Amino acid sequence: MTPLAVVNCGQLVTLAGPARGRVREELRKLSIIEHGAMLIRNGAIERVGPHATLTSQLPADCEVLDAGNRVVLPGFVDAHTHPVFAGTRVDEFEQRTAGATYEEIGAAGGGIRSTVRKTRAASEDELFQVAERRAAWFLQNGTTTVEAKSGYGLSLEDELKMLRVIRRLNSAGPLHYVSTFLGAHEVPDEYRGRASEYVDLVIDEMLPCVRREQLAEYCDVFCEPSAFDVSSSRKILQAAKALGFGIRMHADQLTRSGASQLAAELGAATADHLEQVDEPGIRALAQARGGAGVQPVLLPASVYCLGRHKFPPARQMIEAGLAIVLATDFNPGSSPTPSIPFVLSLASTQMRMTPAEAITATTINAAYSLGRGGRIGSLEPGKRADFVVHDCTDYREISYFVGVESAHTVYIDGQCVYRKHCDG
Repeated sequence: MTPLAVVNCGQLVTLAGPARGRVREELRKLSIIEHGAMLIRNGAIERVGPHATLTSQLPADCEVLDAGNRVVLPGFVDAHTHPVFAGTRVDEFEQRTAGATYEEIGAAGGGIRSTVRKTRAASEDELFQVAERRAAWFLQNGTTTVEAKSGYGLSLEDELKMLRVIRRLNSAGPLHYVSTFLGAHEVPDEYRGRASEYVDLVIDEMLPCVRREQLAEYCDVFCEPSAFDVSSSRKILQAAKALGFGIRMHADQLTRSGASQLAAELGAATADHLEQVDEPGIRALAQARGGAGVQPVLLPASVYCLGRHKFPPARQMIEAGLAIVLATDFNPGSSPTPSIPFVLSLASTQMRMTPAEAITATTINAAYSLGRGGRIGSLEPGKRADFVVHDCTDYREISYFVGVESAHTVYIDGQCVYRKHCDG
């Protein structure tokens, strides 16, 4: 494979630093090389440095990408998405504009259960085709890795169908997927009033089968009194841990239920949402995992899309020393957006995170939350060459200009997978 030199980078935002999630003041240290350059060989980063120094030592057969004095960043790592589903929920979107709440719609049979019915009716090939289209949306927004959850099947057959689609997506296209089993997303229609029996199904049949077929790396649970309470969530996650799954949790989104304390107790990799978390919950997350902490994955787009005003207390989490992560929560109901740049803007305007903190939370910290911090999330020698040339001259413009797709060129494994403007 011909070496690739990325030259004339106005800002080469490397995020070089400690080999772990970044905390407190580290979140603002992006290790920017002004007028930088990067050499890539065999899909991996070989060298980074000042343009003048690196370009004087390039191999003779090197292909050259001129960044045009633009910003070059690691590809965004979207650590919480639900990208495989059938249909939309535009009717519910319209109902919410007329005053219906998300909870009211769900209680009437809509919400997650509405998407479950549509997803069950779709074939694996149909789900794959619509998910491929969504993969292009992620790339256009500068995302190169996504965590992808199941959870719209809620039966053994349909959960496996979703996870097989994620595996196919990982093999077929350039976007990288990290698969999460979310069979405990909601109690399906046929188990209403028999939630404990559905919990048994998840534990006794779904988890062992998913593990046997190696279809998921993580197990997630929607821990809410209206879905799976703390006791049921504990049973499911303990069973998942015993089988070797990593643990993630939808925690303290709608109510303050004790989900954060459960995430801490079980040593979860992440606790996601956390709109309702309180000081004791934050303290428990920070003290978990031998002091390494459970990483919070904050999803401000879902707060915005539901028309709510209580955003997660990001500043308190940063002050507590948590390695904070931001993600889109891309899904058909509460957050139909694949745009990390939009999330960056919300993080700054609604949660008072600096642009630098938000960039760290969507790159290197997100990578560590998925167990991939040694391979992606920063532009350092030895890491995978997943990077994006953004059409701006200052990284802060990505969140400053709201609604603009700033990604000009996207590379994964050192190969161009998206270019906004065709040459010639």
